[in-house]
Amino acid sequence: MSFTTIPSTFLPRVMSIESASSNDRSLGEAIPYERFLDCVHCGLCTSACPTYLETGDENDSPRGRIYLMRAVTDGRIDLTEPVARHLDLCLDCRSCETACPSGVQYGRLIEPFRVAMRQREAISPQSKPWTSRMFEKYILHGLFPDRKKLRRSLMFARLMQMLRLDKVAEVLRLDRLLPQPMQRMQRLLPKLPASPPELPEFLPAIGPRRAKVGLFLGCVADAMFRQMHWSTARVLQANGCDVVIPRSQACCGAIHYHSGHSEPAAEFARRNLASLNVAELDAVIVNVAGCGSMLKDYGHISHELTSSPSNGASSVDPFVAEMERFAGKVRDVSEFLVELGPMPPTHSVPLKGVYHDACHLCHAQQIRSQPRTLLASIPGLTLVPLEESEVCCGAAGSYNLTEPEMADRLGRRKGERILATGADAVIMGNAGCHLQIQAMLKSLGRPLPIYHPMELLEKAYYGSP
Repeated sequence: MSFTTIPSTFLPRVMSIESASSNDRSLGEAIPYERFLDCVHCGLCTSACPTYLETGDENDSPRGRIYLMRAVTDGRIDLTEPVARHLDLCLDCRSCETACPSGVQYGRLIEPFRVAMRQREAISPQSKPWTSRMFEKYILHGLFPDRKKLRRSLMFARLMQMLRLDKVAEVLRLDRLLPQPMQRMQRLLPKLPASPPELPEFLPAIGPRRAKVGLFLGCVADAMFRQMHWSTARVLQANGCDVVIPRSQACCGAIHYHSGHSEPAAEFARRNLASLNVAELDAVIVNVAGCGSMLKDYGHISHELTSSPSNGASSVDPFVAEMERFAGKVRDVSEFLVELGPMPPTHSVPLKGVYHDACHLCHAQQIRSQPRTLLASIPGLTLVPLEESEVCCGAAGSYNLTEPEMADRLGRRKGERILATGADAVIMGNAGCHLQIQAMLKSLGRPLPIYHPMELLEKAYYGSP
């Protein structure tokens, strides 16, 4: 088999490979062609790919998808519905990058290609059902990225839970009257505690000052898991950090960018650049893996957006260099604390926990040992190993809303392996994984408490409340 020729077994049979339209060929023009050639088709990525593990279809593997994208770019095939389906089914978990011995930048292939796909769909808006378009416009892109709107909408959900009306609706199956994506949202919604107050814009270091950091809040994380932000800030304070928390910061842009909508993502990036003045900070701290991965990619993404052929060669945006400087200051909180040298916690947290590796932490950011190092320092905490810890749980940002079948298959796979450990709690560093795994454990009949590492560290520093 030649490495420069696409095997017919890799391509959906319904595709024509005789003459692709020039419109389709332009989809990959913004991607440096050498990135396609980095893939030597060895297949080591297949065993790491969650969708390939589930379907066994080569088109649902990383090398298969690279074949498809390259074939469209070369003009050998059209971007038909089956081709687009294989590309849309990708979780963008980046596990293939961990497995790849050739250093293929898969994220820098699939993400800009999806942006081009969505731009083409915008020209033909009937390419998606109206329900999907409305859900994407008003919920994924209109509600989720706005933490204030989302918090207001969750007030109604909290009231429903307090009055147990959600249980009544479930028993009477009234939830089935909702559109399918809204049913998914209701299913994924955890028990909502009373929301803590908004974090102040500044929290001083406790003890000698060792660093000054900005804390990134995000959107869904702040609306649903604000206690996680409080825990993170208090842990940073205990480690001698002044914590700056600008109110003007925005969503990281991942929801838009990963669904192929680049312009709003770029606007969010500009707002965060203006809000978090990295010249005055030692680091921008993130405690959500998906947000951290996006912020660290700001330099790459801004370069892709401004160097697109459709923008013209003269349209290079000066904010690219600023975005690269911003991205260089971004640190996951566990990464930062290990670099800083964490203060030893003194309070015992007697718990048998299992740690789940969020994809955008272990694969996209290559952060594995740091959370475990911090957790190992907590007196009384026992960590038990998790089989397939680095296989995606199916959350993948908004994937569990837009691709429910595959998300459920991966979620059950993850839930069963967690329950097999006999752990009393699950520990992870990503809000999306939290929502997905708690829902799956509930559906399996054995819900477990879920903690962010910073929540356990806060207990170890300050004592249990």
